[in-house]
Amino acid sequence: MSTTTAGRAGARDWGGLAVLSLPTVLLGLDVTVLYLTLPSLAGELRPSGTQELWIMDAYGFLIAGFLLTMGTLGDRIGRRRLLMIGAAAFGIVSVAAAYSTSADMLIAARAALGIAGATLMPSTLALISNMFADQRQRSLAIGVWATSFAFGMALGPVVGGAMLNHFWWGSVFLLAVPVAVVLLVSAPLLIPEYRAPQSGRFDLLSVTLSLIAILPVVYAVKRFTKDGFDVPVIAAALIGVLFAVLFVRRQRKLESPLLDVRLFANRTFSAALSVLLVGLVGVGGSMLLITQQLQFVEGLTPVEAGLWMGPPALLMFLAAIGSPLVARRVPPGLVVAGTLALSTVGYVLLALVGSSGGIALMVIGFGLVYLGLGAIAALGTDLVVGAAPAEKAGSASAMSETVQELGLALGVAILGSLATLVYRDQIDGEIPVGTPSEAAEAAGGSLAGAVSSAQRMPAGWLDLAKEAATSGMNTAMVVAAACTVVLSFTSAVVLRHVGVIGGDEPGAGGGVPAEPAKSNI
Repeated sequence: MSTTTAGRAGARDWGGLAVLSLPTVLLGLDVTVLYLTLPSLAGELRPSGTQELWIMDAYGFLIAGFLLTMGTLGDRIGRRRLLMIGAAAFGIVSVAAAYSTSADMLIAARAALGIAGATLMPSTLALISNMFADQRQRSLAIGVWATSFAFGMALGPVVGGAMLNHFWWGSVFLLAVPVAVVLLVSAPLLIPEYRAPQSGRFDLLSVTLSLIAILPVVYAVKRFTKDGFDVPVIAAALIGVLFAVLFVRRQRKLESPLLDVRLFANRTFSAALSVLLVGLVGVGGSMLLITQQLQFVEGLTPVEAGLWMGPPALLMFLAAIGSPLVARRVPPGLVVAGTLALSTVGYVLLALVGSSGGIALMVIGFGLVYLGLGAIAALGTDLVVGAAPAEKAGSASAMSETVQELGLALGVAILGSLATLVYRDQIDGEIPVGTPSEAAEAAGGSLAGAVSSAQRMPAGWLDLAKEAATSGMNTAMVVAAACTVVLSFTSAVVLRHVGVIGGDEPGAGGGVPAEPAKSNI
């Protein structure tokens, strides 16, 4: 039985929250460890520029594609059961990723990790909404959940850097194994099972339509940022839009839809999702570019880069746990707008970083970017989940995670590709005549390729490549700053109707209050 009394969570629920935080820490760790690992695995697997991007964002795109499916599946078969299945799968596939022998094998493993990861996040969020019916307790619990993600991101560079200093690049993926084991042992003891009553049958056609709606759009974005508008880009985008329309039409007709589109009628739900999506685009791109800048341009070891990434992650940690507390007195829309304004300042500072001696400026700028991330991750997620009734918590949680993962992946694809375009434009014509074709192709494609080919290039050429890469990062950060300042203003406007968390006025803490959880244990 739950220890909840009079609608308030008890000791077992808080212990369960600690267990639910484990996969969140794991996924946060997985994000930053991979960014840090890229230079090491690039030297051994030698991926092309396109393969590098797929290694980075295959996970994000696949998790975004399957989150809706897994969120609804958890409502039907049991959210705790799905969580445990996903944890076991994540641990097994992490071993496969650790021992990948080619770039294609690692891409496949990352894609499989995305599918496994799609079972974890909506399950944890939906279970939190079931276990914490009290609005203030739920907001604090979601803040702890978001903080756990921040903790994982902070821990990843330090632990991963230390492991890379002593072991091969694949060892960092093995960090998932002990986390999965602990979760599998403790979840049945502390976490109640939940199934949505009268959830109906699982509609495989809706699953198919959702995937065909998302994946062609993903392909169109990736190809556009690489080659611009062409026939395949337009065709893929049109296919995605067509199937998205078909998906929505089918959801409106079903008694038990994969996604209850009526949730979007709640303006708090829709506005919070928009803030999460756009806000995470800048974060995803900046994470990729900053970690590359620290290692490829500044020449830091993985351990050193991980330690420099620690202070920004600490700021995200503080924002994630502190913003729900501030939002008890200040309307959440103003809290989000204020922290996003600080993130804009951070992007501006990153746009000013030079090709040498810019570590301190990068850390300060990235710290401000992460400050905004912590606030929107905690408050945005709380607003989304709080706007849905308990039986729709899986669907709402899945939507929250879908837009966050998609935002991160789009950030890597769009800002990463923009930086690469600037790099290639500046480096074009600078590669000396007579350079071996393999070295010339690698050096002209990305900074990682330039570093790996440096010994076959004339002295001083690598400095030109570093300057070109820095210019690419600066350009991407200018774009991110412009988008974030608009998002800050928009947040203050579209979320102005939301009252303080736990307030008595309508719309406080996310709009529609959640219905009491119904546990099947």
